[in-house]
Amino acid sequence: MTNALVHTNWLSLAAAGTLAFAVLMYVVLDGTDLGVGVLFVSERNPKHREVMVDTILPVWDGNETWIVLGGGGLIAMFPPVYSALLTAMYPVIFAMLFALILRGVAIEFRGEATARAKARWDAVMLTGSSMATFCQGVLVGSLVQGIRTVRGTYLGGPWDWLDAFTLFCGIALVVGYAWLGTCWLIWRTEGGLQQRARRASLALGTATAACTAIVSLWTLHLNDHYAHRWADVSGGIVLFVAAFVFALLGAGFVYAIARRRPFAPLVCALVWFAFALFCVLYTIFPFVLPPSITIAQGSSPPHTQAFVLGGSSVLVPAVLVYSTFAFWVFRGKVTSAGRQDR
Repeated sequence: MTNALVHTNWLSLAAAGTLAFAVLMYVVLDGTDLGVGVLFVSERNPKHREVMVDTILPVWDGNETWIVLGGGGLIAMFPPVYSALLTAMYPVIFAMLFALILRGVAIEFRGEATARAKARWDAVMLTGSSMATFCQGVLVGSLVQGIRTVRGTYLGGPWDWLDAFTLFCGIALVVGYAWLGTCWLIWRTEGGLQQRARRASLALGTATAACTAIVSLWTLHLNDHYAHRWADVSGGIVLFVAAFVFALLGAGFVYAIARRRPFAPLVCALVWFAFALFCVLYTIFPFVLPPSITIAQGSSPPHTQAFVLGGSSVLVPAVLVYSTFAFWVFRGKVTSAGRQDR
């Protein structure tokens, strides 16, 4: 890692860090919203579904700002990566965007629909949330697995991403987002819906932990670079820390559920995802598009990155303030459709 840092200028590292932060914020914020939509598969009570939607209605569109920032930052700061990634993943990316549109339309339209039409919009929301989540997992799996390029140009076919590892990553993320959704409902709801979410969170948390372990072990066998990264001295230290942190988060989550804490389970789940993303980035570093494009090779000219980072230094804090303010305004338990108890 030291040699990689020497050959990567700090401007490029700052650009990569900004991009990673945008991805993290999207995952922990909109991932929770998508998880609530995925949970529609097991919730038949229309009143409960109404409350579930009301918990995310004020904030879901603001949460999607982060995917716009991430996509825009990728185009501006790492154009060769954007070009190769989009070319390799056209079917997955367009399916994800279409699914996100479906989810957004369902959230907005179901509020004015009749009871029969609302049931159909609920099905659309479930489909859109699940499809978008699955596609995001496939994208992450494809990135980790590697997209082979020659001089920055993708030479593969449109379906090269389709294999067992990427599909499993898609399923794993659906499970993980559903876990985030249950933790969100524990915090924002009460009564029967909260009790159902608390019971489901234990099963989904266990499944997420299992999926994390499987993906981690599978990743080590994808290429020699990953195996060597975790086998050297620094990798061994990080591995020990990672195992300790994940074990601590798991124990903290179980304790919070047992003690019926409303907010602590969500904190544990969000930190779990944040640390899992850190492990992914540590694994692929110094590549931004494994196995051939490093951060330095994929970076745009320094003046371009400086300009974008200058704008990001204003835009990112502004979005953070807006998101924080929105969560503060709409804080409290959602006890029925359209009403919050603070």
